[in-house]
Amino acid sequence: MPKKTKVLIGFAGAVAALCLFIETRSSRCHVERSVTIAAPADRVFAQIDDLRAWQRWSPWEGRDPNLRRTYEGPASGAGARYAWAGNREVGEGRMTIARSDRPREIAIRLEFLEPFAATSVATFTLAPDGAGTRVTWSMDGEANFRAKAIHLLVDPDRLMGPEFARGLASLKSLVEKTTDTAQSRPPEATAHRG
Repeated sequence: MPKKTKVLIGFAGAVAALCLFIETRSSRCHVERSVTIAAPADRVFAQIDDLRAWQRWSPWEGRDPNLRRTYEGPASGAGARYAWAGNREVGEGRMTIARSDRPREIAIRLEFLEPFAATSVATFTLAPDGAGTRVTWSMDGEANFRAKAIHLLVDPDRLMGPEFARGLASLKSLVEKTTDTAQSRPPEATAHRG
């Protein structure tokens, strides 16, 4: 057998082995980060449940000054939808609030269109933590063959986890600042009738 044929057979075998290895990897993808916010759950929930409010704390805001946004459905809660289209860093996609259980949990269907197609579910869980609220942001999805191949090189948790942590830190800062402002306001004067 010619040497060139042996090399081609060896290469084809290596590609087949790699494909088999990729195919047998788990298709489940999970990313999760948490933070405790010194505020009542209702205040935190309001910033997550209103998709327009995400402009104030989302870790992807500011990465494309020309980002196009559209909103559909109710202002907040189940059925509220946000779609975006931007540069390569933010891509294109949409998210729809699938479940809104005030003030404990929000589940969002994420549909990424560009730079790659994928569908995931993001869940925000809010739980009492001392005088504050523990917020957990998680994302679960199923990886297709292409995504599993990419995950060999880039771990989704290492890619998305820091973004979630950054977003939660911004949410914490925003909510705690508005909570401090609300608490430091003088009480409203009441009119006395004489």
